[in-house]
Amino acid sequence: MILVTGANGNLGAAALAALRARGIAATGGSRTPGEGMRRLDFDDHESLDLAGVSTLVLVSAGYAEDDEVVARHTAVLDAAVRDGVGHVVYTSLTTAGDHLGFALAHRATERLVRASGLPWTILRNGLYAELFGGLLMWAGGEVESAFGDGALAAVAREDLAEVAATVAADPAPHDGRVYDLVGTPVTAGQVADRLGVAHRTVSLGEYRRRLLDKTPGLLPFQPPMLASIATGIRHGFLDGTAPDLTDLLGRTARDPLATAVAAASAARPVARA
Repeated sequence: MILVTGANGNLGAAALAALRARGIAATGGSRTPGEGMRRLDFDDHESLDLAGVSTLVLVSAGYAEDDEVVARHTAVLDAAVRDGVGHVVYTSLTTAGDHLGFALAHRATERLVRASGLPWTILRNGLYAELFGGLLMWAGGEVESAFGDGALAAVAREDLAEVAATVAADPAPHDGRVYDLVGTPVTAGQVADRLGVAHRTVSLGEYRRRLLDKTPGLLPFQPPMLASIATGIRHGFLDGTAPDLTDLLGRTARDPLATAVAAASAARPVARA
């Protein structure tokens, strides 16, 4: 049986749905499990029961500080070894993202996966097209960003989920492989053009100020994380392409520009009458 962690999150839920759509025996794990799922709380080691799991799709528990993330991943990998999991598929971060503020936890986890002694596959996921569109800031009738003219080789989340399902369904051919799953580069200007509005670039300092002063609800680690994405895109570190995504999909990838436009459009403030 295949088990997908983080099954109530966007990527985990989509990967689980993709597996089930193929008629493959799969279940999800979550700290708040739905019907038919296992309770898996990476902070509660007694909950980490992976008995009977042939392939574990380890969706990164990255919504925390690095030490917390690495500790959580260590715990679940220890449980995978203990319970005899046959293969681990880890959803990591694109190779080009080594300089990003949240890369360390991914690379540390990759080391843990390799050192576990279990067969493994690492999926280095590109940044979501949904994230790119969602990070554009609406100001009146235009959009603003700190991305400048830089491009992001963005990927629709559904494509990454489909790749995870493909690999998990038949992991043996992918044993010991690291795949760089990046898409077609898109820019904020292209998103704005599709929306029929102007795009204005703001400085990185102004962007950081807005994150700190005007974005309630962010956790302490998130402003530097988001600022690192902005400077990475702005200065051309995240626009490289690779064939792994389409090779594993066996088709053309979903249009990341259309996906980013939909996300930006959904975030557009409703005009008051």
